[in-house]
Amino acid sequence: MHSATTGRPEQVGEVTEVHGADGAPPYQVRFDDGHEALMFPGVDCSVEHAAN
Repeated sequence: MHSATTGRPEQVGEVTEVHGADGAPPYQVRFDDGHEALMFPGVDCSVEHAAN
């Protein structure tokens, strides 16, 4: 997630569960700092497939 506030770092996480139909949100996400959250990505968020 890109910060909408100056001076706040970006957050990186991994989608661990998809709760919507056909890969749609909400997503269960585990962030690099260990916390988890149920997310509906907004305009400040980029969802990318992991490189194989």
